[in-house]
Amino acid sequence: MSVAEQTRSRPPLWRDVRVLRVVVQVVLVAAVAVVVYVLWFNLSNNLRRAGIPVDFDFLTQPLGVNIPGSTIGANSPIWRGLIVGIKNTFSLVVVGLPLVTVIGIVVGVARLSSNWLVAKAAGLYVEILRNLPPLLIIFVAFNAVILQLPRIENSATPFDLFVINNRFIAVTGFSRQPGLGLFLWLLGMGLLAAIGLWVWRTRRQTSTGEPHHRVLWGLGFLVGVGVIGYLAIGEPFTLTRPVLDGRALEGGFQGLGAYFACLVALVLYTASHVAEIVRGSILAVPKGQSEAGDALALTSLQRLRFVVLPQAMRIAIPPTISQFLNYTKNTSLAIAVGYAEVTRITFQAIGNGQPAVQMIFGLMVAYLLFSLTISLIVNVVNRRLAYVT
Repeated sequence: MSVAEQTRSRPPLWRDVRVLRVVVQVVLVAAVAVVVYVLWFNLSNNLRRAGIPVDFDFLTQPLGVNIPGSTIGANSPIWRGLIVGIKNTFSLVVVGLPLVTVIGIVVGVARLSSNWLVAKAAGLYVEILRNLPPLLIIFVAFNAVILQLPRIENSATPFDLFVINNRFIAVTGFSRQPGLGLFLWLLGMGLLAAIGLWVWRTRRQTSTGEPHHRVLWGLGFLVGVGVIGYLAIGEPFTLTRPVLDGRALEGGFQGLGAYFACLVALVLYTASHVAEIVRGSILAVPKGQSEAGDALALTSLQRLRFVVLPQAMRIAIPPTISQFLNYTKNTSLAIAVGYAEVTRITFQAIGNGQPAVQMIFGLMVAYLLFSLTISLIVNVVNRRLAYVT
């Protein structure tokens, strides 16, 4: 067909589907922009009439409160307090989500166990935790567990490696020494190389059929780099035990009791939902897949690991993303037990007379960034699993 014939066969612009799609999207974007402008115009005018600032210059003013477990005091600027709150929220998320994943998978698999006691225990856990409000679980963890620990002057020190009381829990940690930055850089390079070895061994198995042993190759290389780097640099870090001197703690890693109460409560609650997702995903895998594993003489564990779970995870990851996001947003409930996450610090600043609109807007942006980052990471994993055969 000639170019002239192709041109004559095309529909007019007002009937071309491709053109109409672009026009509709442009109109919708313009409409949203107009609505946002009108709302912001009305809001800024109302705030000015009320004598409330519309900028963010107030972030340099004193916070007005002390943040437990940090060096931020009442005279510190508000922006520094918000950064500490974001870090505290991040600590709940980065520690909690891996625990939610592991516990959810274990309990979900246990619910399908042929052992009556294991299956019933897992079912009881899911049915109890899943049907309780997360705020109630946080209150129980804080008041019935944390507050019942010894007072700080009577702290328990098991094996001289821990310090446990109703105010904080400290464990043996690391002390920074000269050369730690270089060691971490070497460790990062080793991690990238270990990932490369993992990919190489996976592709080699695909092409030759020989066992990949990618965990041994990758982990062994990373451990080797760490040991050699530690010895070559000369102890870039040392272990330090927590020592209580009166009411002051020296050495080790310290976490407030409210942090552990929120962490345990939210992990157990969210894992009960993830467990049901895992159970349903395993049941959604065609029964013939398990029968094929039996025909290959795979053990129950091998069948679960190599046949059932890889297919079930493809089904489970999309709804699990929602549970990860729910966990992240539920960290705001830590305000109920006094943990200084970003929501608590935001409301404390508002209570001290700071502009509520800007503070709430900043809080929304913080949670939006948390949620978008988690969605991005898990969706990358989801797309990766979609192409694994």
